[in-house]
Amino acid sequence: MQTAKQDAINTIQQLPDNVDTEEMIYRLYVLENIRRGKQDAAEGKTQTAEEMLKDIQTWWINKGT
Repeated sequence: MQTAKQDAINTIQQLPDNVDTEEMIYRLYVLENIRRGKQDAAEGKTQTAEEMLKDIQTWWINKGT
């Protein structure tokens, strides 16, 4: 498994030479969120689709009150 630093370097190296800073930062942001999601999944910190839908419905109902 590569380090976060090496993943970031690899991601940036794959971008075209004329990429702007905003795009680089966005790509690193996405990469970090994927890394966190994989870590959460490995630690069992996930929800089923059904649980997520129930949460969304609860938020929506509570928003109207």
